[in-house]
Amino acid sequence: MAPPRFGTFSIVAFDRETATWGVAVQSKFISVGAVVPVAEAGVGALATQALANVAYGPEGLALLRQGLAAPEVVRRLTEADSGRDERQLGVVDAKGGSASYTGSKCMEWAGHVVGEGFACQGNILFGSEVVHAMARTYESTGGDILDRLLATLAAGQREGGDRRGMQSAALYAVRKGGGYGGGNDRWVDIRVDEHPSPIEELKRVFQIYDMTMLTREDPTTLLVIQGDVASGLQHDLGVLGYYSGRLTGNWDAVSQAAFARFLSEHNFENKERDDGKVWPSIVNYLKERAQAETVRRTHTAPIVSGALSRGPGAPAPGGKPSQPPSRKGPESS
Repeated sequence: MAPPRFGTFSIVAFDRETATWGVAVQSKFISVGAVVPVAEAGVGALATQALANVAYGPEGLALLRQGLAAPEVVRRLTEADSGRDERQLGVVDAKGGSASYTGSKCMEWAGHVVGEGFACQGNILFGSEVVHAMARTYESTGGDILDRLLATLAAGQREGGDRRGMQSAALYAVRKGGGYGGGNDRWVDIRVDEHPSPIEELKRVFQIYDMTMLTREDPTTLLVIQGDVASGLQHDLGVLGYYSGRLTGNWDAVSQAAFARFLSEHNFENKERDDGKVWPSIVNYLKERAQAETVRRTHTAPIVSGALSRGPGAPAPGGKPSQPPSRKGPESS
Protein backbone atom coordinates (compact mmCIF):
# COMPACT_ATOMS: atom_id res chain seq x y z
CA MET A 1 0.00 0.00 0.00
CA ALA A 2 1.29 3.42 -0.90
CA PRO A 3 1.95 5.78 2.04
CA PRO A 4 -0.67 8.51 2.55
CA ARG A 5 -0.39 11.79 0.69
CA PHE A 6 -1.53 14.74 2.73
CA GLY A 7 -1.88 18.46 2.16
CA THR A 8 0.08 20.71 4.45
CA PHE A 9 1.20 24.30 4.78
CA SER A 10 4.10 25.28 6.99
CA ILE A 11 6.70 27.90 7.78
CA VAL A 12 10.26 27.42 9.01
CA ALA A 13 11.91 30.52 10.44
CA PHE A 14 14.88 31.95 12.34
CA ASP A 15 14.82 34.93 14.69
CA ARG A 16 18.30 36.42 14.78
CA GLU A 17 17.67 38.70 17.77
CA THR A 18 16.80 35.82 20.12
CA ALA A 19 18.65 33.00 18.29
CA THR A 20 15.44 31.00 17.99
CA TRP A 21 14.46 28.54 15.27
CA GLY A 22 10.82 27.61 14.77
CA VAL A 23 8.34 25.64 12.67
CA ALA A 24 4.56 26.07 12.47
CA VAL A 25 2.37 23.73 10.45
CA GLN A 26 -1.26 22.79 9.72
CA SER A 27 -2.65 19.88 7.73
CA LYS A 28 -5.68 17.76 6.93
CA PHE A 29 -3.76 14.88 8.44
CA ILE A 30 -3.64 13.33 11.89
CA SER A 31 -0.82 14.46 14.24
CA VAL A 32 1.08 16.54 11.71
CA GLY A 33 3.40 17.71 14.49
CA ALA A 34 4.76 14.18 14.75
CA VAL A 35 5.89 14.21 11.10
CA VAL A 36 6.72 17.65 9.70
CA PRO A 37 8.72 19.85 12.13
CA VAL A 38 12.37 19.27 13.02
CA ALA A 39 14.70 21.78 14.68
CA GLU A 40 17.88 21.99 16.71
CA ALA A 41 19.12 25.07 18.55
CA GLY A 42 22.24 26.56 17.01
CA VAL A 43 21.78 24.36 13.94
CA GLY A 44 18.54 25.11 12.06
CA ALA A 45 15.03 23.91 11.32
CA LEU A 46 13.28 21.85 8.65
CA ALA A 47 9.77 20.99 7.53
CA THR A 48 9.34 17.79 5.51
CA GLN A 49 5.91 17.29 3.93
CA ALA A 50 3.79 16.21 0.92
CA LEU A 51 4.81 12.54 0.57
CA ALA A 52 7.03 13.30 3.57
CA ASN A 53 10.45 11.72 3.81
CA VAL A 54 11.01 11.72 7.56
CA ALA A 55 14.69 10.90 7.01
CA TYR A 56 15.07 14.50 5.81
CA GLY A 57 14.90 15.49 9.48
CA PRO A 58 17.95 13.77 10.98
CA GLU A 59 19.88 13.82 7.71
CA GLY A 60 19.16 17.51 7.20
CA LEU A 61 20.25 18.40 10.74
CA ALA A 62 23.45 16.43 10.23
CA LEU A 63 24.23 18.49 7.12
CA LEU A 64 23.37 21.73 8.91
CA ARG A 65 25.71 20.81 11.77
CA GLN A 66 28.50 20.68 9.19
CA GLY A 67 27.82 24.35 8.48
CA LEU A 68 26.15 23.85 5.12
CA ALA A 69 23.78 26.59 3.98
CA ALA A 70 20.07 25.91 3.57
CA PRO A 71 20.09 25.78 -0.28
CA GLU A 72 22.90 23.22 -0.25
CA VAL A 73 21.09 21.12 2.35
CA VAL A 74 17.97 21.11 0.18
CA ARG A 75 20.01 20.18 -2.88
CA ARG A 76 21.79 17.28 -1.22
CA LEU A 77 18.69 15.83 0.40
CA THR A 78 16.55 15.94 -2.72
CA GLU A 79 19.23 14.82 -5.19
CA ALA A 80 19.85 11.71 -3.08
CA ASP A 81 16.14 10.87 -2.93
CA SER A 82 14.53 8.94 -5.77
CA GLY A 83 11.09 10.03 -4.50
CA ARG A 84 11.95 13.74 -4.56
CA ASP A 85 9.30 14.59 -7.15
CA GLU A 86 6.61 13.91 -4.53
CA ARG A 87 8.40 15.66 -1.66
CA GLN A 88 8.27 19.15 -0.24
CA LEU A 89 10.89 20.64 2.05
CA GLY A 90 11.65 23.92 3.81
CA VAL A 91 14.92 24.72 5.60
CA VAL A 92 16.48 27.55 7.61
CA ASP A 93 20.12 27.22 8.62
CA ALA A 94 22.17 28.39 11.60
CA LYS A 95 22.63 31.87 10.13
CA GLY A 96 19.06 32.32 8.98
CA GLY A 97 19.65 31.34 5.38
CA SER A 98 16.51 29.81 3.90
CA ALA A 99 15.48 27.53 1.06
CA SER A 100 12.52 25.45 -0.05
CA TYR A 101 11.76 22.70 -2.53
CA THR A 102 8.53 21.53 -4.17
CA GLY A 103 8.63 18.36 -6.23
CA SER A 104 7.06 18.36 -9.69
CA LYS A 105 4.55 15.65 -8.74
CA CYS A 106 3.25 17.27 -5.54
CA MET A 107 -0.52 17.57 -5.72
CA GLU A 108 -1.93 20.93 -6.81
CA TRP A 109 -1.78 23.55 -5.70
CA ALA A 110 1.77 23.16 -4.44
CA GLY A 111 4.57 25.68 -4.13
CA HIS A 112 6.64 27.84 -1.82
CA VAL A 113 7.85 31.36 -1.03
CA VAL A 114 11.28 32.02 0.45
CA GLY A 115 12.18 35.22 2.32
CA GLU A 116 14.89 36.53 4.60
CA GLY A 117 15.09 34.15 7.54
CA PHE A 118 12.04 32.08 6.59
CA ALA A 119 10.47 29.75 4.04
CA CYS A 120 6.76 29.02 3.52
CA GLN A 121 5.59 25.93 1.64
CA GLY A 122 2.39 24.05 1.03
CA ASN A 123 0.70 21.40 -1.07
CA ILE A 124 -2.92 20.47 -1.90
CA LEU A 125 -3.72 24.11 -1.17
CA PHE A 126 -6.63 26.28 -2.14
CA GLY A 127 -4.21 28.28 -4.30
CA SER A 128 -0.92 30.13 -4.47
CA GLU A 129 -2.21 32.98 -2.33
CA VAL A 130 -1.97 30.72 0.72
CA VAL A 131 1.84 30.77 0.84
CA HIS A 132 2.07 34.38 -0.41
CA ALA A 133 -0.22 35.55 2.39
CA MET A 134 1.85 33.57 4.86
CA ALA A 135 5.05 35.25 3.69
CA ARG A 136 3.53 38.74 3.83
CA THR A 137 2.17 38.09 7.31
CA TYR A 138 5.45 36.80 8.69
CA GLU A 139 7.30 39.81 7.34
CA SER A 140 4.79 42.37 8.61
CA THR A 141 3.69 40.98 12.00
CA GLY A 142 5.10 42.45 15.20
CA GLY A 143 6.02 40.56 18.34
CA ASP A 144 8.47 37.72 18.74
CA ILE A 145 8.89 34.67 16.54
CA LEU A 146 6.05 32.81 18.29
CA ASP A 147 3.54 35.58 17.62
CA ARG A 148 4.70 35.75 14.01
CA LEU A 149 4.53 31.99 13.42
CA LEU A 150 1.00 31.72 14.80
CA ALA A 151 -0.14 34.73 12.79
CA THR A 152 1.39 33.19 9.67
CA LEU A 153 -0.57 29.94 10.11
CA ALA A 154 -3.79 31.89 10.58
CA ALA A 155 -3.09 33.93 7.44
CA GLY A 156 -2.61 30.77 5.39
CA GLN A 157 -5.88 29.35 6.63
CA ARG A 158 -7.76 32.58 5.87
CA GLU A 159 -6.71 32.16 2.23
CA GLY A 160 -8.15 28.65 2.14
CA GLY A 161 -5.24 26.60 3.50
CA ASP A 162 -5.36 22.89 2.77
CA ARG A 163 -8.24 22.64 0.28
CA ARG A 164 -9.54 19.46 1.91
CA GLY A 165 -9.97 21.10 5.31
CA MET A 166 -8.32 21.15 8.73
CA GLN A 167 -7.31 18.47 11.17
CA SER A 168 -4.06 19.07 13.07
CA ALA A 169 -1.50 21.78 13.75
CA ALA A 170 1.76 22.23 15.63
CA LEU A 171 4.16 24.89 16.89
CA TYR A 172 7.77 23.95 17.59
CA ALA A 173 10.56 26.34 18.58
CA VAL A 174 14.07 25.82 19.98
CA ARG A 175 16.65 28.05 21.59
CA LYS A 176 19.68 27.32 23.77
CA GLY A 177 18.55 26.44 27.30
CA GLY A 178 14.97 27.35 26.45
CA GLY A 179 13.38 24.13 27.70
CA TYR A 180 11.80 23.28 31.05
CA GLY A 181 14.13 24.39 33.83
CA GLY A 182 16.79 25.12 31.21
CA GLY A 183 17.42 21.39 30.91
CA ASN A 184 17.09 21.25 27.12
CA ASP A 185 16.56 23.53 24.12
CA ARG A 186 12.90 22.72 23.41
CA TRP A 187 11.39 26.15 24.10
CA VAL A 188 7.89 25.45 22.72
CA ASP A 189 6.49 22.11 21.59
CA ILE A 190 2.70 22.20 21.22
CA ARG A 191 0.57 19.90 19.10
CA VAL A 192 -3.11 19.70 18.30
CA ASP A 193 -3.40 16.21 16.88
CA GLU A 194 -7.09 16.17 15.84
CA HIS A 195 -9.53 19.07 15.97
CA PRO A 196 -12.09 20.73 13.66
CA SER A 197 -10.31 24.10 14.14
CA PRO A 198 -6.72 23.12 14.94
CA ILE A 199 -5.13 26.55 14.50
CA GLU A 200 -7.57 28.22 16.87
CA GLU A 201 -7.11 25.36 19.32
CA LEU A 202 -3.33 25.69 18.96
CA LYS A 203 -3.63 29.37 19.87
CA ARG A 204 -5.75 28.52 22.90
CA VAL A 205 -3.33 25.89 24.16
CA PHE A 206 -0.40 28.21 23.50
CA GLN A 207 -2.02 30.92 25.60
CA ILE A 208 -1.99 28.59 28.61
CA TYR A 209 1.50 27.32 27.81
CA ASP A 210 2.72 30.90 27.52
CA MET A 211 1.31 31.82 30.93
CA THR A 212 2.65 28.67 32.58
CA MET A 213 6.08 28.22 31.01
CA LEU A 214 7.23 31.44 29.36
CA THR A 215 8.03 34.99 30.45
CA ARG A 216 7.06 37.07 27.44
CA GLU A 217 4.65 39.65 28.91
CA ASP A 218 5.56 43.33 28.83
CA PRO A 219 6.19 44.52 32.42
CA THR A 220 4.74 47.93 31.54
CA THR A 221 1.30 46.27 31.37
CA LEU A 222 1.36 45.16 35.02
CA LEU A 223 -1.71 46.19 37.04
CA VAL A 224 -1.61 47.45 40.63
CA ILE A 225 -3.81 45.26 42.84
CA GLN A 226 -6.09 47.83 44.39
CA GLY A 227 -9.60 49.15 43.94
CA ASP A 228 -11.52 47.52 41.11
CA VAL A 229 -8.63 45.20 40.24
CA ALA A 230 -8.49 43.87 43.80
CA SER A 231 -12.26 43.48 44.18
CA GLY A 232 -12.44 41.80 40.76
CA LEU A 233 -9.81 39.26 41.81
CA GLN A 234 -11.62 38.67 45.09
CA HIS A 235 -14.89 38.11 43.25
CA ASP A 236 -13.45 35.64 40.75
CA LEU A 237 -11.44 33.81 43.42
CA GLY A 238 -14.67 33.58 45.41
CA VAL A 239 -16.60 32.08 42.51
CA LEU A 240 -13.89 29.45 42.14
CA GLY A 241 -13.89 28.64 45.85
CA TYR A 242 -10.51 30.09 46.80
CA TYR A 243 -11.78 33.14 48.70
CA SER A 244 -14.74 33.50 51.06
CA GLY A 245 -14.30 37.04 52.34
CA ARG A 246 -16.05 40.26 51.39
CA LEU A 247 -15.35 42.13 48.16
CA THR A 248 -13.63 45.02 49.86
CA GLY A 249 -10.99 45.89 47.28
CA ASN A 250 -8.50 45.66 50.15
CA TRP A 251 -5.74 43.26 49.13
CA ASP A 252 -5.20 41.84 52.59
CA ALA A 253 -3.33 38.74 53.76
CA VAL A 254 -6.38 36.49 53.28
CA SER A 255 -6.81 37.66 49.68
CA GLN A 256 -3.11 37.24 48.97
CA ALA A 257 -3.12 33.70 50.37
CA ALA A 258 -6.16 32.77 48.27
CA PHE A 259 -4.51 34.17 45.16
CA ALA A 260 -1.23 32.37 45.90
CA ARG A 261 -3.10 29.06 46.22
CA PHE A 262 -4.89 29.67 42.93
CA LEU A 263 -1.59 30.38 41.16
CA SER A 264 0.02 27.29 42.67
CA GLU A 265 -2.80 24.91 41.78
CA HIS A 266 -2.78 26.18 38.19
CA ASN A 267 1.03 25.98 37.84
CA PHE A 268 1.38 29.76 37.46
CA GLU A 269 4.18 30.22 39.99
CA ASN A 270 6.22 32.10 37.41
CA LYS A 271 3.47 34.75 37.42
CA GLU A 272 3.51 35.23 41.19
CA ARG A 273 4.81 38.63 42.35
CA ASP A 274 5.57 40.25 45.70
CA ASP A 275 5.24 43.90 44.61
CA GLY A 276 1.45 44.24 44.79
CA LYS A 277 1.04 43.94 41.02
CA VAL A 278 -0.52 41.34 38.73
CA TRP A 279 -0.09 40.34 35.12
CA PRO A 280 -3.10 41.13 32.87
CA SER A 281 -3.03 37.58 31.49
CA ILE A 282 -3.73 36.21 34.97
CA VAL A 283 -6.58 38.67 35.55
CA ASN A 284 -8.15 37.66 32.23
CA TYR A 285 -7.63 33.94 32.80
CA LEU A 286 -9.12 34.11 36.28
CA LYS A 287 -12.14 36.01 34.96
CA GLU A 288 -12.66 33.47 32.18
CA ARG A 289 -12.49 30.56 34.63
CA ALA A 290 -14.96 32.27 36.98
CA GLN A 291 -17.37 32.90 34.11
CA ALA A 292 -17.08 29.27 33.05
CA GLU A 293 -17.77 28.17 36.62
CA THR A 294 -20.88 30.35 36.72
CA VAL A 295 -22.11 28.72 33.51
CA ARG A 296 -21.42 25.29 34.97
CA ARG A 297 -23.54 26.02 38.02
CA THR A 298 -26.30 27.45 35.87
CA HIS A 299 -26.57 24.73 33.25
CA THR A 300 -25.26 21.52 34.82
CA ALA A 301 -27.67 19.30 36.70
CA PRO A 302 -26.42 18.50 40.22
CA ILE A 303 -25.18 14.97 40.80
CA VAL A 304 -23.61 15.32 44.24
CA SER A 305 -25.39 17.42 46.81
CA GLY A 306 -23.82 20.87 47.07
CA ALA A 307 -21.44 20.30 44.15
CA LEU A 308 -22.78 23.10 42.00
CA SER A 309 -22.47 25.70 44.72
CA ARG A 310 -18.78 25.05 45.25
CA GLY A 311 -15.87 26.17 43.10
CA PRO A 312 -13.03 23.78 42.17
CA GLY A 313 -10.75 25.50 44.68
CA ALA A 314 -13.04 24.82 47.62
CA PRO A 315 -12.04 22.13 50.14
CA ALA A 316 -13.72 18.77 49.77
CA PRO A 317 -16.29 17.85 52.44
CA GLY A 318 -14.34 16.81 55.50
CA GLY A 319 -11.04 17.85 53.90
CA LYS A 320 -8.80 20.89 53.73
CA PRO A 321 -7.72 22.96 50.74
CA SER A 322 -4.28 22.15 49.42
CA GLN A 323 -1.47 24.47 50.38
CA PRO A 324 0.92 26.01 47.84
CA PRO A 325 4.33 24.31 47.90
CA SER A 326 7.42 26.33 48.75
CA ARG A 327 8.89 26.45 45.26
CA LYS A 328 9.07 28.83 42.32
CA GLY A 329 9.39 26.62 39.23
CA PRO A 330 6.35 25.28 37.37
CA GLU A 331 5.03 21.96 38.53
CA SER A 332 6.12 18.95 36.53
CA SER A 333 3.60 16.50 35.21
